[in-house]
Amino acid sequence: MATTTSIPESFQTTEALPVPSKLHEWIVTVDHKRLGIMYIATSLFFSALAGTLAALMRAQLAFPNGKALPPEVFNRLFTVHGTTMVFLVGMPFFAGLANYLVPLMIGARDMAFPRLNAFGYWMFLLGGLLLYFSYIAAEGLAGHGTAPDVGWFAYAPLTERAFSRGTSTDYWILSIIVSGIGTTVSAINVIATIISMRCKGMTLARMPLFAWLMLVVSAMVIMALPPLTAAQTMLLLDRYLGAHFFDTQAGGSAILWQHFFWLFGHPEVYILVLPGFACVSEIIPVFSRKPMFGRAAMIGATLAIGFVSVSVWAHHMFAVGMSAGSNIFFVASTMLVGIPTGIKIFNWLATMYGGKLRFDTPMLFCIGFLFQFLLAGLTGIMLAAAPFNWQLTQLSQLGTSETGSAFVFNRGIPKVSTTFRAGEKRRWLRC
Repeated sequence: MATTTSIPESFQTTEALPVPSKLHEWIVTVDHKRLGIMYIATSLFFSALAGTLAALMRAQLAFPNGKALPPEVFNRLFTVHGTTMVFLVGMPFFAGLANYLVPLMIGARDMAFPRLNAFGYWMFLLGGLLLYFSYIAAEGLAGHGTAPDVGWFAYAPLTERAFSRGTSTDYWILSIIVSGIGTTVSAINVIATIISMRCKGMTLARMPLFAWLMLVVSAMVIMALPPLTAAQTMLLLDRYLGAHFFDTQAGGSAILWQHFFWLFGHPEVYILVLPGFACVSEIIPVFSRKPMFGRAAMIGATLAIGFVSVSVWAHHMFAVGMSAGSNIFFVASTMLVGIPTGIKIFNWLATMYGGKLRFDTPMLFCIGFLFQFLLAGLTGIMLAAAPFNWQLTQLSQLGTSETGSAFVFNRGIPKVSTTFRAGEKRRWLRC
């Protein structure tokens, strides 16, 4: 005998659910749209925290011999701010856009692995909370809570126990490992979705440029994060099990840490900015009323950036005393990466040329991005010259890349929310 179960009318729609039930739905969700919104909202929350830390540091730097912050507090703010912007703002925002938009663009019902998608988000959030828990839980020199103060790059051997007492550095290590796991599984999910779940008739040649760039960015994440995770694991072994990977007093190598870190760190610059390229590649054709100029060249340039980006890391290390041959290789590879980037800028300008331009807010953001990124790219070519770099060593364009990406990410949010700033009377996304 068949039985039927009636569902109360108050629970048949999400809108009718009480607040705890709605919250529960968001917590246990595996829907790609909700997870995308959660990624973006969480990254904006961490961005607000990092912005607050930056404001405090700027208050200290506003005047010579400033007394706003003690030196040890400034070092902690610098470390947590840099770590937050790189690991908890830039990459999660890309993951949120990819989660929300990629399945819609390729005609998929959801991501390839919905539960893995949710796992990636919660690992990212746990990693972020671990970093900020250090303020109250990490043991400092005097037994007080403290935050990590080793810089977001954490150069060895200053992270060894002899120089970094307490547990604040351990919180930093674990937060990056945990959040890195979340970012990696999210990247794997994006690749699997794009490769195996495109709708019928959508070949790679027909796939939107946004999806192409997210595919390349995800592949770069998978290549860049394992070296960093390996270095973090080695550092934990140094600190607790007596290993000497980076302990220079026991035969270890501080330069080894720099190689591992920058093997992640420089592809990370492109991981942060390529999602901005993806948004620009969708916005400019819409507001120019023209198809993208040189679509095949844009795809090829994206692939070239992905390949070359993993061969330029040691231009951050010209001052450490590498061989002349190594210096020449990294000078050449650093200059080489400017070619595909120049192709992209040319194609964006060529798309605008002769088009029926509409200078609405999204287009203005993109024009500002092009100008700012061009300046950043020119300084990169300057710093690629090893003798000049020796005078300016350890400077980078990461901040400019993140700021430039913020220009276009600011216009990516309306894609999700369908709401706009005051003064905008119509939706701009018409595809």
